[in-house]
Amino acid sequence: MSSRTQSERSEATRGALIDAARPLFAERGYADVGTEEIVRAAGVSRGALYHHFDGKRDLLAAVYERIEAEIAERVAGGVTPGAGPLETLEAGAEIFLDHCLEPEVQRIVLLDAPAVLGWERWREIGARYGLGLIAGLLTAGIESGEVRRQPVEPLAHALLGALDEVAMLVARADDPAAARADAGQTLATLLAAVRA
Repeated sequence: MSSRTQSERSEATRGALIDAARPLFAERGYADVGTEEIVRAAGVSRGALYHHFDGKRDLLAAVYERIEAEIAERVAGGVTPGAGPLETLEAGAEIFLDHCLEPEVQRIVLLDAPAVLGWERWREIGARYGLGLIAGLLTAGIESGEVRRQPVEPLAHALLGALDEVAMLVARADDPAAARADAGQTLATLLAAVRA
């Protein structure tokens, strides 16, 4: 019982650090937030930060991962039940692009995380939530005859890469709403090209 209680306390401390860092990173950016400010906001010691994370960079990865998981959950909940694979894929891409208009997603997911974590780690975390879903929908589309028969893995990677790139475009645009609209049209064109 006490080990479970310790485990629950440990998870609560980890969660408090993520919850405290997230709005700070979103508002001011990774570089302008110190660890002392994070631990103070979380109500924990500096030692607790280093017990749960290798440092501020590792904490950013956890914040980014949580946001990715939440977006994936919203994408899954936002698609129409019974829709075909391509319609589901397009709806999911639209929902993701809508999230790219949120300042928190722009700052943490699309600006700071790739720069701080490096492209490979950033991509690995993002792919964990998107690549399998895209590949599964493409496979279902091929099986149903909606998607032209072709190798799924490279196509899934190409579509995820395109989605990531247009998301970055939205985050860095002078007019994010216009960039988001253009990005949606571009992705719809790409998806139409794989239709059987």
